[in-house]
Amino acid sequence: MGIHSTCADRPAAAPGVGITGVGAALPERIVDSEQLRRTVVARSGLPVPPRMIERATGVRTRRVAADGEYASTLAVRAARTALERAGLAPPDIDLLLFASATRDVAEPATAHIVQHALGSRAHALDVTNACNSFVGGIDLARGMLLAGRAHRALVVTGETPSRAVQHAPADLDRFREVFAGYTFGDAGAAVVLEPVPGGGILDIGTETRSEHWDVGGIPGGGSRHPRGDEYTWFRGDGAELRDVFEKVGTSVLDRMRHRTGLEWQDFRHILVHQVTLPYLERFVELTGVPRDRLVVTVPELGNLASATLGVQLDLIHDRLEPGDRVLLVGLGGGVSLMTMVWEQA
Repeated sequence: MGIHSTCADRPAAAPGVGITGVGAALPERIVDSEQLRRTVVARSGLPVPPRMIERATGVRTRRVAADGEYASTLAVRAARTALERAGLAPPDIDLLLFASATRDVAEPATAHIVQHALGSRAHALDVTNACNSFVGGIDLARGMLLAGRAHRALVVTGETPSRAVQHAPADLDRFREVFAGYTFGDAGAAVVLEPVPGGGILDIGTETRSEHWDVGGIPGGGSRHPRGDEYTWFRGDGAELRDVFEKVGTSVLDRMRHRTGLEWQDFRHILVHQVTLPYLERFVELTGVPRDRLVVTVPELGNLASATLGVQLDLIHDRLEPGDRVLLVGLGGGVSLMTMVWEQA
């Protein structure tokens, strides 16, 4: 177990790091849960009852990347929007982080594919930590800017977890093992980070429970299982993951409130990683987070992996006023939890 928290404890006159541009990208193709169920039934022959996936998850539809549309494709689309909104061009960026649970290829870093498409010349690398990859990338970029290692950073994600969904499980036991994948949807997101005279990212907190690393994930592609189709599908114990998050999540939020002195009413919006609708409702019940502060995306978009919080931020960004605060709450396999407090400059 590891616990680490940082707070932006610096003199008031010192510049901070803020988000100056936001972008998101969604594939055009929409697949509803009944379509997905029928595909599973047709390919596996299993007796999955009508509307079972939607009833169990609350996910009605999700976006699915087209053939020839990759993680980098979605990241580039989101990046171009974020740069335009920040009033910048690709050469203005000197740090580019591709922060995602998905990648185009095992090697090289997908950041280079994104950079080539954009035409930037920044220091480029990948950051990965399951569904906390994007927030972790923002944290890393912020640290590099504060250390003077970069002046402007572009953090992007492109997620295509729909390609790790098992549509033909061999039996009902396997169906239950891969069921969490039926919530997945695809998306891209991006943010530009720059020094700001006030506001910006005020607090970041993290907690890691690595003893649960094997609860869920995609086992293939590494040195343990470099090849083999049976390892290419997402599998996980949703109940165990939920139990870990329920035990740890409230304490992470309590510590954030203690460090910052902020209460729920002090946030214009609270963005939460969303796996299923029942789990989001349980989160609200356990934490007391006001439901009217949430940006609920899971019924229409499903579980977007690390792109979830970026897509939610894109939905609200144009409505924010200077001084508005946003809380981001990330939950990722591994298991890790993150909080980030950001104030619009």
